[in-house]
Amino acid sequence: MNQSTTAFEVNFDGLVGPTHNYAGLSVGNVASLKNAAQSSNPKQGALQGLAKMKALSDMGLKQAVLPPLERPDVHILRKLGFTGTDEQVITRAAQEAPAVFAATCSASSMWTANACTISPSADTQNSKVHFTAANLANKFHRSIEAPTTSRVLQAIFSDEQYFDHHHPLPMGDHFGDEGAANHTRFCSSYGEHGVEFFVYGKYAFDSSKPFPKKYPARQTFEASQAIARLHQLDDGKTVFAQQNPEVIDAGVFHNDVIAVGNRNCLFYHQMAFLNSEQVVKDLQLAYGNESMHFVEVPTSAVSINDAVHTYLFNSQLVTLNDGSMAIIAPGECQANDNVRNYLESVIAGDNPISKVEIYDVKQSMQNGGGPACLRQRIVLNQTEMAAANQSVFINDSLFGTLNAWVEKHYRDSLEEKDLADPKLLVESRTALDELTQILSLGSVYPFQL
Repeated sequence: MNQSTTAFEVNFDGLVGPTHNYAGLSVGNVASLKNAAQSSNPKQGALQGLAKMKALSDMGLKQAVLPPLERPDVHILRKLGFTGTDEQVITRAAQEAPAVFAATCSASSMWTANACTISPSADTQNSKVHFTAANLANKFHRSIEAPTTSRVLQAIFSDEQYFDHHHPLPMGDHFGDEGAANHTRFCSSYGEHGVEFFVYGKYAFDSSKPFPKKYPARQTFEASQAIARLHQLDDGKTVFAQQNPEVIDAGVFHNDVIAVGNRNCLFYHQMAFLNSEQVVKDLQLAYGNESMHFVEVPTSAVSINDAVHTYLFNSQLVTLNDGSMAIIAPGECQANDNVRNYLESVIAGDNPISKVEIYDVKQSMQNGGGPACLRQRIVLNQTEMAAANQSVFINDSLFGTLNAWVEKHYRDSLEEKDLADPKLLVESRTALDELTQILSLGSVYPFQL
């Protein structure tokens, strides 16, 4: 295999930001609502995330980092009519519209599974890597992320010979797009033409089809179709499936809370899809002659409630150097007897999963996101990897630098009232300005433009 087709899955993890807080903004996300207004620990959250990145890098996986977004988002507050100095803007907003202000302080950008959808060059007609930043239209606090996310992605993947960047889909409920949290890719090896799997919660233009009643379906069929068209995907290698409305109403707000896939393996709950048998047939047909591994978790072994509260399926499913797979799971999975016992049976079963690694990402878990939420998977061949910004790839030097940066700039404790502290804004911007230099990103934040 030549250099251009030897490809790797690179995990781009979101770095927890200096204003990491629990605002409970995400209706439909049980963990987010449960821990609203609790005191957070930004320093611990960032260090936990970095430790996971370094551990996966030491396991031989390709690992990189994406920076947090600027919060509070003063630029958005100005668009909403707040005026004066930046300090006056946040003070006025916190006093006059506290709910709006809280939304502009959201820590949600650390969950980079929602940042965008990526299609590798092996799957696209023009043989380029395609990027579409998610519009995250369903939640105001997330819908403000796309402009800076797009600038960050373009700063890392700037070479137009290899990378195609698309605008986010139009705003509004009809084309709600939540990024890779509802997208998975299957392949025999990362550099070969794979199957791209899009999961949606509802049809936006056909109300006769099933949809959840309690919580919103954040991803639409029409949005998933649009991404597939933009990315120039092969119809015969693209599969669309509807998420079970019942599990959305049980708190499964994204597909990556109830299913995870990698290479030739789909690990999923039996309630994940509206018609699981058809989904399995469609994926196998698109995959081709080789057999896929479908690891279906029965409700009798792991209830939906256990799945949601432990984020079993929001684990990372990764390929190790020896070709076997490992589940990178949060500590909550070990603490739950049903989930722990089931994971032990998976390792002993007839499937590629041979190992479970447990990591503490409690600061992220308490805000509603597990290990898989924290990472965006980007398949790159060696030529594309060399063309990307090298400063974002985790190694011993960058790991040490980022740990020192966190220790220097982050607070140990943050409460809701602290978000309106003008000193925190200055601290955060100072930290982010330094981070863009460490990661060689140039000017990507609104305060830098």
